[in-house]
Amino acid sequence: MSDESPIINKVASSGIITLDLEELYPRGERVVFDLKPLLWQEIALKEDDLRAFVKDHNWSQYKNKFVSVHCSTDAIIPTWAYMLVATHLQPQVAFVTQGDADQLERAVFTRFVQQLDVESYRSARVVVKGCSKVPVPLNAYVELSAKLLPVVKSLMFGEPCSTVPLFKAPKA
Repeated sequence: MSDESPIINKVASSGIITLDLEELYPRGERVVFDLKPLLWQEIALKEDDLRAFVKDHNWSQYKNKFVSVHCSTDAIIPTWAYMLVATHLQPQVAFVTQGDADQLERAVFTRFVQQLDVESYRSARVVVKGCSKVPVPLNAYVELSAKLLPVVKSLMFGEPCSTVPLFKAPKA
């Protein structure tokens, strides 16, 4: 006869909610719109040339993409030039910002975190999953922590079976 007790999954019964940024990863192609090819002698941008370009350019190729406006060379680019390009991109794209590919990814995640409804995490024990197959920028974890802190009972990082405690709300 066996005196075996049933196996109990303590992680599943712990009430911990796992928040996986990879599952919430904003899907869509990322594109950096580089101003470098539009420069005069790779040092400056001419207004007339830029206005002619934006008038004739096929902006529909950016439909539903995440786009960042950037200049990959050190050049004289007035602020309004970035704004002008953005005004033509905005009606087409899912998201537009300024910067290189890394800055684009950080901006996309910032927007995602700002829009995240945290009410479902109110008074919950939350673990933010640490491993992912997609590159989640560090700022996403920092901004997510700041957004969750006012509502969660506790905040952890890692996997439910092996977490690093970050915050525990004081008992009321």
